[in-house]
Amino acid sequence: MPGRIVERYEHVPVTQEDLEWADLITLDLGLYDQPGGKEELVKQLEHAVRNVGFFYVKNFNISQEEVDNQFALGREFYSLPLEERLKYHNSNDLVRGEYNGYRPAGHRILGNGIKDNVQVYNIPKFDGFHQRQQPPVLEDSIKEIEAFSRKCHDEVVVKLLRLFAILLELPDEDQLVRDHLYDVKGEDHLRYMHYAARSPEENKLVGDLYGPGHTDLGTVTLLFRQPVAALQIQNSAGKWKWVKPQDGTITINTCDALTALTGGLIKSSVHRVHAPPADQAHIDRLGVLYFARPNNHVVLDPIQNSPLLNRLGLTTNAFTELGQHLTTEQWVKVRQTQQQRPRVSAKITGDGKYIYEKKDLEILPGLHAAIVN
Repeated sequence: MPGRIVERYEHVPVTQEDLEWADLITLDLGLYDQPGGKEELVKQLEHAVRNVGFFYVKNFNISQEEVDNQFALGREFYSLPLEERLKYHNSNDLVRGEYNGYRPAGHRILGNGIKDNVQVYNIPKFDGFHQRQQPPVLEDSIKEIEAFSRKCHDEVVVKLLRLFAILLELPDEDQLVRDHLYDVKGEDHLRYMHYAARSPEENKLVGDLYGPGHTDLGTVTLLFRQPVAALQIQNSAGKWKWVKPQDGTITINTCDALTALTGGLIKSSVHRVHAPPADQAHIDRLGVLYFARPNNHVVLDPIQNSPLLNRLGLTTNAFTELGQHLTTEQWVKVRQTQQQRPRVSAKITGDGKYIYEKKDLEILPGLHAAIVN
């Protein structure tokens, strides 16, 4: 039988509100294979990853049609009746730190009786270790989804890993690539993420936030351009700035595992999801993201053979200072278990700050998740 025909995805117009936009660099990956191109990109990258942890990339060899097809598949999944989506959800998985498949909205109360408004569908990378039943609307396009997942890795993640290796002055620019092989067991995944619009009254009760400030736990996160403004980053001055949707770009943020491997040199970016501006406040927000992580066996100690890290004395991290030498698999499990743990709702102050009990943020004894206000 012929495959299911998925209608083209139409992006909504961008906001016309005058917002405080973040000043982020754009790496042109078209320079990557040019003579001296990688070195030029590293010069641009260094300030961004050491101070903010956010930047754009363009000319990444994934067409807009390929990107839009993923948005269309995400739309089709979230158009299914809730009872159909729930066939791919297992609440016990969340307790165990397993996060692939579907997570419905309302898993936790943010505060003041308002539940979270985000749905997530995670598709693990196609490394042969994560066999899962997919809903027919996605299974019919699974080869296309796999091709897209692999292109995220090959065309973006691998190139960034080589740039990071050059920044770290590693003797082999493929050193980090070998710790992130696609076909070796790991926790990379593609995500379709849906935020339902809320009323102004509900938004006010939760500080006008869809999610408070946090960091991601892997190496890098790829966020494909979508026009509903909501993502905010905390800049080096501690101010929250909106991330502008730029045509033909992917927004990249650096994450906890990369911070651990670099002894804190590369910043794990702090970001949050704000309620959209007034002219988009009524629109549901659909995101397509790819989360890259080191392979499961990689120990997240600071890299020992980086001349730069050794010169700067960056030879410990938050794990090793507690006497822990966690593999990626161990880190993902304890962090996801903490993230997905049903917890008492936050106390939300009048100025929108989220305050949790310390026990609700504990990842390991002596190590707590940061909720950044």
